[in-house]
Amino acid sequence: MVDDNRTALILTQEHLLKQGYKILTAMNGAKAKEIIAKEHFNIDVIILDRIMPDMDGIEVAKWLNNSFSLTKIPIVMQTGAKKPEDIKEGIDAGVFYYLTKPVEQRVLKSVIAAAIKESNRLKNLTSGMYGHKTCFKLIREMSFYIHNLDEAEYLSCFVANCFPNANEVLPAIYELLVNAIEHGVCGISYENKGNLVSTGSWRDVISKKLTENKNVNKQVKVIYTHSENRYYLKISDGGEGFEWQKYLAVDPGRAADNHGRGIARANLIFDELQYNKKGNEVIAVIDKTIEKDIEW
Repeated sequence: MVDDNRTALILTQEHLLKQGYKILTAMNGAKAKEIIAKEHFNIDVIILDRIMPDMDGIEVAKWLNNSFSLTKIPIVMQTGAKKPEDIKEGIDAGVFYYLTKPVEQRVLKSVIAAAIKESNRLKNLTSGMYGHKTCFKLIREMSFYIHNLDEAEYLSCFVANCFPNANEVLPAIYELLVNAIEHGVCGISYENKGNLVSTGSWRDVISKKLTENKNVNKQVKVIYTHSENRYYLKISDGGEGFEWQKYLAVDPGRAADNHGRGIARANLIFDELQYNKKGNEVIAVIDKTIEKDIEW
């Protein structure tokens, strides 16, 4: 946790300690970099104050996400800035979780829990991905059908290896597959998912819905294609679709929600993210001839 305000640092630290978290603290960006470089394998989430002297939170976030030797750790930004351009600056630096000052303890608990779940998921996905490293350059086209969250995890680990930037696309592929299952197959709305995540019942509810008669035979179709310098992943779920246009970027009004960042993250990582009009089919593209503005 990084904050140049000692009082705010102590208060938030005490609240998180009561929830059973172990806390490392720093009062400036330079000290934060020192701790992160030394302890990054043991850190699950970083809480950064946006405005600090010498090196602010945005600079620390950019340093971390552009450091290829360091583990990518979810960052929660504490900020008083609510303008879309301020949120975009944070997203460009790799920040997808926000706490608006003054921080409500209920929101703090929810956002930190969501960030830690993402951290654990990324570690598990990355570990699984390294078990599939042979002959992927030879693959030109393949198709799959998945039905549940476990299959989404296994497939994302496998398919990510086919892309030139496997570590970057891995979480984005996983998010797109999960979105197809939870919304396309199970019909779970954005608002409903927020409630399920808050109560810790999200995965159990999805598993139950997948056994219902109306869903038991539904599948998500996934097609991977590689042609010259372009890599394509097409995901079709056959569902009712959704208003995908609302989620291509993180809306400042939803920045403190405990979910809803997956599509925005995928839109940043892939060179192209093309939805059909209905929203039940998406094509994600990596083009090696394009240089991305975002480096992480």
